Amino acid sequence: MLHPVVSHFAVSLPILSFVLGVAYLIKPSELMSKISTRFMVFATLFLVFAFFTGKSDGGEAYILLPTEGQELLKEHKAFGLYLLIAMVIATLFKFFGCFKKVLKAEIFAIVIVAIISGGVMYQGKMGGELTYTYGTNVKNHSDGLDCLEDPSEFLEEKE
Repeated sequence: MLHPVVSHFAVSLPILSFVLGVAYLIKPSELMSKISTRFMVFATLFLVFAFFTGKSDGGEAYILLPTEGQELLKEHKAFGLYLLIAMVIATLFKFFGCFKKVLKAEIFAIVIVAIISGGVMYQGKMGGELTYTYGTNVKNHSDGLDCLEDPSEFLEEKE
């Protein structure tokens, strides 16, 4: 169950890359260009890790989910792949712009990362829904659902 750990980095690093990209656009320097490019590379690596750990963890959880949860898991997987492909493309543009000193390529990459940042937040919302609504990869989730129906049965009274 590495996906929950890796996915938090996969959500935060593209956002941080976007913030650093905007900082670079406000005050352009070679150092800021290289820093924001490196953060984009790390963000891309974590998106790759998140995708493959999600495939592994999702494969185990799929059969245990209700039909709605299975459909959401399929959407989550497909959207994750789209985000990964977009991030790889943005990182390649940023890499090209950084090392060839082409500002337009870097601006294009930063705009794409802005869109990806919104996408990863939506992806995180879907992942949270899978976890907290459908109990994906949560042990004894069904016991917790029983408790939520009528919690008074499970509370101990103090005498």
